[in-house]
Amino acid sequence: MPKLPDMTKHRGFPSGLPGTGFQFTIRRANPKGATKIIERKRYADRSDQDRKADAAFLHSLWHHFGDEPFERGNLDAGRLSWLFNREVIPAETPFDPQSYEALLQINEDQARESFPEAFEEIFEV
Repeated sequence: MPKLPDMTKHRGFPSGLPGTGFQFTIRRANPKGATKIIERKRYADRSDQDRKADAAFLHSLWHHFGDEPFERGNLDAGRLSWLFNREVIPAETPFDPQSYEALLQINEDQARESFPEAFEEIFEV
């Protein structure tokens, strides 16, 4: 078995949105390297469940990291991509979107505007 790249595992971070297939973390590093984080366009016709997954993920990020920069680590690239360059932004220059060690940060003003419910103490699933 090939040696897996180093990847920080964020202990205590939820693995996904209960009762759905939406995942927030990955179990192990990809031997071929980290999946690239991209900016995914959010269309107005996205389902309520998709939007709820985004809000729940942002809620988890906020309550786990706050306004401090955080390492990508085992956070799911697909889920990050729905928020990338809007609610979650690079916290370093240059930024490597294919690195498990890349630093990210919540863009609090944008995040509060897009998902105000994510900043409440308790998030109803």
